[in-house]
Amino acid sequence: MEHQERTRAAYDGVVDLYASKFANRLETHPFSRNMIGTFAELVRGTGNPRAVDVGCGPGHLTAMLHDLGLDAFGFDLSPGMVAHARRAHPALRFEEARMEALPVEDGALGGVLAHYSMIHIPPGELPALLAEQVRVLAPGGLLLISFFATDGPEPVRFDHKVTPAYSWPADRLAELLAGAGLVTFARLFHDPASERGFLDAHLLARRPQELSDGS
Repeated sequence: MEHQERTRAAYDGVVDLYASKFANRLETHPFSRNMIGTFAELVRGTGNPRAVDVGCGPGHLTAMLHDLGLDAFGFDLSPGMVAHARRAHPALRFEEARMEALPVEDGALGGVLAHYSMIHIPPGELPALLAEQVRVLAPGGLLLISFFATDGPEPVRFDHKVTPAYSWPADRLAELLAGAGLVTFARLFHDPASERGFLDAHLLARRPQELSDGS
């Protein structure tokens, strides 16, 4: 997929800059930090502490999840980001992988963290990608997805500083989560993330103990 090749190349080209800018960003973002803490607490409560940070970038949030008591590992499309994460956090597991084809067995995980990592996915491809996250979640497992929210009725393509991205109406994204078999039970919106005026947004969803098709 051409957009994936562009995204990989774009992030490979900004590894050190990105890591220096974002590795400690949550120290000044209490809402995001506490949402991730809530996610980790709830994943621990499932009895299955295995969790993946999809689109892990330089690995700082994977390390945070580990510090919060999860058996966390990270996947990223960019080999440069994976190499940086391995250097920065040598005790943790990081691999190059696509979010729509995770190298994880069915129903293996208690949690999936997608922290602004799905923003570059074209809207038409997002349902299949979400279905893959559900595949790797155990019944009762949780997905935390963070993104840029827009008030309009449709996703909005914009020029992200690294590579083109999309902001999403929260209700539309929650509908896609429901279509994938997840139940959204918590939402958080806070101050605009940029001069574009998009809100920082977080949806926390759970895979039911039994999906509607009986699987």
